[in-house]
Amino acid sequence: MRFTLIFRFLAIIVFLPSMAFSQEFQYRTVENTAFDAGEKLKFRVYYEAFLTGKVDAGTATIEVDNTNRKFNNREVYHIVGVGKSTRAFDLFFPVRDRFESFVDKQALVPHLFVRRTREGSYVKDDDVTFLHEEGVAISRKKTKPIEPFIQDIMSALFYARTIDFADAQKGQNFSVNFFLDDSAYVSVIQFQGREVVETSLGVFNCLVFMPMVATGEVFGNQYPMTLWVTDDKNKLPVLAKSAVVVGAVKMELIKYSGLANPVTAKIKK
Repeated sequence: MRFTLIFRFLAIIVFLPSMAFSQEFQYRTVENTAFDAGEKLKFRVYYEAFLTGKVDAGTATIEVDNTNRKFNNREVYHIVGVGKSTRAFDLFFPVRDRFESFVDKQALVPHLFVRRTREGSYVKDDDVTFLHEEGVAISRKKTKPIEPFIQDIMSALFYARTIDFADAQKGQNFSVNFFLDDSAYVSVIQFQGREVVETSLGVFNCLVFMPMVATGEVFGNQYPMTLWVTDDKNKLPVLAKSAVVVGAVKMELIKYSGLANPVTAKIKK
C-alpha cells in the first residue's frame, strides 16, 4: 500500500509549450473561503475486510501554516502533509512520508513542492520549483513544460475545496491540474451526488466524488477511489475509500482544528 495515495485525491494536466504563454502569464485570483492558516487535520488510515474487520495501518496529518518566505514577492501558505505507519505495520512495511507545498495565497498555485517518501524499501526525494511565468517546473532531474495554474498533489486538494459545487449535477466532471514525478496526469473529479456519512467524529452531510486519473489524454479509473467531503463552506475530506483486491483501504478524518468556518454539515455527534 502506498501512502502517497493519501494525498493523491485529484488531478488533470496536459503539457503545453512554455513559450506559448510565458510572455502573457498573469496570476489569477481565486476566491477562497474554505480554509486559512491554522487549519490542522488528522486522519486514520486502515484496512477493512469482512474477515479481518478494521486493521489500523497508520495516520496522516495535514497542516496549513503561514510563513515569512515569499516567492516572486508573493505571500504563500506552507502546507505540510505527513504519513506514518503504526508500530505494528512498521514490522513489515514501515512508512514515513512528508510532503510540503508553498502555495500562493492569491492564486492557489504551488511555487515549491518538497517530497520525502519512505515506504518499505522504496525511497523517493524530490524538490520541484514551479516557474509559472516561464511555464516550466524544475525537479531534481528534469525541467518540464507546464500549463498555467498547474497544481502539485498537496495544493490540488486545497484548490479543489474552493470550487463551488452548489449546482453540481450527478456525473458532472471538474478538472484540477496536477504535476507529480516529472509526469503528466489527466484527471477529473466526478461528482457522484450527496450522502449522509457516519464517521467516528459524527454524522455529516457530504458531497461525494470519484477522482479519475490517467496519463496522456485518455481518461480512466486507474486509482479507484471515492471521496466524501462536508457539504458546507469548509469542504473537509472526512472519508476516502480505495478498493483493493480483498477489502478496502480507508482514510477517515479523526480530528480537526483551526477551520475557517463552522462545520454546519455535521448533523449528529
